[in-house]
Amino acid sequence: MRLHIYFAKKFALSFGGVLLVFFGMLTLVDTVEQMRRFDGADISFAGALGLSVLSVPETLYKILPLIMILATLALFLGLARTSEMVVTRASGRSALRALVAPVVTAILIGGLGVAVLNPIVAATQQQYEIRSQQYRLDGGRVISVNDEGLWLRQGSADGQSVIRAARTSLDGTELFGATFLEFDTNGQPIRRIEAERADLGRRVWQLTNAKIWPLVDTENPERQAETHARYEVASNLTRDQIRDSFGTPSSIPIWELPAFIENLDRAGFSARSHRVWFHTEMAMPAFLAAMVMIGAGFTMRHTRFGRTGQMVLLALLLGLGVFFIRNFAQILGENGQIPILLAAWAPPIAAILLSLALLLHLEDG
Repeated sequence: MRLHIYFAKKFALSFGGVLLVFFGMLTLVDTVEQMRRFDGADISFAGALGLSVLSVPETLYKILPLIMILATLALFLGLARTSEMVVTRASGRSALRALVAPVVTAILIGGLGVAVLNPIVAATQQQYEIRSQQYRLDGGRVISVNDEGLWLRQGSADGQSVIRAARTSLDGTELFGATFLEFDTNGQPIRRIEAERADLGRRVWQLTNAKIWPLVDTENPERQAETHARYEVASNLTRDQIRDSFGTPSSIPIWELPAFIENLDRAGFSARSHRVWFHTEMAMPAFLAAMVMIGAGFTMRHTRFGRTGQMVLLALLLGLGVFFIRNFAQILGENGQIPILLAAWAPPIAAILLSLALLLHLEDG
């Protein structure tokens, strides 16, 4: 038991060291990128550094499997160099038994990553979007989905408009049961429009069976209400803006994702990408365990056997290959070409079986 605890501590320290190194490097690189990106807004170094600190956690979370395999290589190369692994094997422990502590530690790190780090990354992403709006000129997010349906906003020099729809098409350009509330530049409501359907055209919403109520200079809006079989409302929205306003599934905390998926389904949008992301996150601990087993399979042998550099290179190539396959399977799942569960769970399970076969062949074969 003491040996398991010892290996677990060394592996946790190795993982923490690699994580800090990557955090420092990515922060420096991203700070320069933020200054370049918002160069026209005269951003200060402190402002760029603040944006970078909020942006880097997302990148670290994405490359967590690669950090895990690097930590595994650092651990077992160190154990092999000090002959601790030789002593462990000489005491009668097999390679698989010696690997129990690092694998369990990786699973715990993966579980904490999903339960704790995922919401933190989602929060930093949201804060990054809020702060970066101070330097952007594109207007940011225009859409929101909740229990009451779909909400959009659009603006112009004449004022703002808020749009609510009971449901919509998959791309958000066809609204059903739509309500438009128009406000002037002072924030006062000036007109309300309800339409059976609204289709987004080029710089205009084309309304079907619309009813219009004036909200200024009138004592009885209903008396002056007008109905139109066809009506047009100017818009500055585009299909790309509406699509991009959903953001990425990673911007939503894992605990809130099931409710968000339900709201997307209720609003009429496809939530397939969010479902794939949810199951991929649930499979994260297993995938990190697979990375540990892959790294250990090539580096548990003693350095006197030679070819250490070659083994490290093979471990990195195999780890990168598995990482690429997982991302590729995720894309196929989001596009509907393979089932969601297969896209999320097949890569980590296949990686575990592959690495297990490698360990049995090289170490206990």
